Amino acid sequence: MKRSEAVARLAVLERAEALKDVFRSGFTGEGRRESTAAHTWRLCLWVVLFEDQCDGLDIARLLKLAVLHDLGEAVSGDIPATEQVADKSAEERADFASLLEGLLPAQADGLLALWDEYENAASPEARLIKGLDKLETILQHTQGQNPADFDYGFNLDYGQRYMDGHPLLQVLRPLLDEKTRARMEG
Repeated sequence: MKRSEAVARLAVLERAEALKDVFRSGFTGEGRRESTAAHTWRLCLWVVLFEDQCDGLDIARLLKLAVLHDLGEAVSGDIPATEQVADKSAEERADFASLLEGLLPAQADGLLALWDEYENAASPEARLIKGLDKLETILQHTQGQNPADFDYGFNLDYGQRYMDGHPLLQVLRPLLDEKTRARMEG
């Protein structure tokens, strides 16, 4: 590897560090705001824990999609699902592309292709990660120390359109809906 390539890759890692300070609408069990980086970490853990249920899927690809799916938020932040009024896809893609500046074109193009694959749910791996991403958010909402006016009912519809992507999602979704209803009941 050339020194210039190593410098460019380190620069991407330095820019990506901002994701540690991007906060989401959910809270941890301790009552702190959840970071997008923490959400991404646990989404990767979902893949590891349920790997045995992913026959025929490329685990490395699943992990890559999980790691990259929200990386663009390091630039412009996270917009909670309850506040999204328009498709944020184009802006988030542009933000992701800006993080990749300086990489060799083949590497940057490959990473953008993975982001596009996720965003468009264009493969079995992307469809599963899309669904798990929604379930990860719901799980966090069920275990977080949320404000008194937190809208748990939102979770019951959130991400439903992605639940047909893999049989695992159809097993996990009812379990998380039960947890959501339990939080709603207090």
